[in-house]
Amino acid sequence: MQRILIVEDEKRVADLLKIGLEENGYQVLVAYDGAMGLRLFQSNTFQLVISDIILPKMDEFELCKEIRKVDDRVPILMLTALGAADDKLEGFDVGADDYMVKPFDFRELTARVRVLLKRQAVSAEVLVKQIAYADLFINLERQEVTRNNVHIRLSPKEYNLLVYMVENAEKVISRVEIAEKVWNTHFDTGTNFIDVYINYLRKKIDRDFDVKLIHTKPGVGFILTDKL
Repeated sequence: MQRILIVEDEKRVADLLKIGLEENGYQVLVAYDGAMGLRLFQSNTFQLVISDIILPKMDEFELCKEIRKVDDRVPILMLTALGAADDKLEGFDVGADDYMVKPFDFRELTARVRVLLKRQAVSAEVLVKQIAYADLFINLERQEVTRNNVHIRLSPKEYNLLVYMVENAEKVISRVEIAEKVWNTHFDTGTNFIDVYINYLRKKIDRDFDVKLIHTKPGVGFILTDKL
C-alpha cells in the first residue's frame, strides 16, 4: 500500500484529505505543523507528500528543503492560496513537484496524486539498477553478481533467492516467506528444497570468503548479515 504524508494545519482540511485518500486505497499519516511533518518523514517511508505552504513552526518551503536532504525523489504536492504565484515559484525552486490552489476539487487532487505516484514509481524503477550489501554487489540489469570484485555464477533460482535476501538484509526470513515471495509457491514442510538452495548459495557466496553472509536461525529461518 502506498503511503502519503499530509502536512496541513487546518484540521478540517487534513481530515477530509485523509478520509478521501484512504477511501482510494492509500495509507495516510497527518502532521499539523511543519516540524511534526519533518519528524514523521524522517521516521517513515512515504511515496508522496502533500503540504500546505503556510504552516506553524516550519513553513512548506523549509520543510521541502529538509525533505530533499533526506530524499530527492519523493514527489511533493503543495497546496497554495488563490493567486499566490510567487509562492508557487518559490515552491518549485525548493523542490516541489506540483501544486493545487485551495479550494480544490478532490477528484482533481486524486488524479494529480495518481500521476505523481506513477511518475515516482517509473523513476524508481529506472534508478535502481544495482543493490549491494557489504562487498556483495548485484547488477539488476545484467543479473550479474560479484563479491569483493569476484564474479559469481548463479542459477536463476539462486539469483532470485539472493536478490530477495539482499533486499531484506539484517532481517530473519522464514522458509514460508521464501517459498511465497521468491518462488510464488506454498512451503511444503515435507521437503527441504529451500535449505538445498540456501546451501547452494553458501557455497558460492560464502565458501571462499572470510566473512560469512548467509546464516541459519534454527527453528526460524535465515538471515543475510555480516554482523554474526
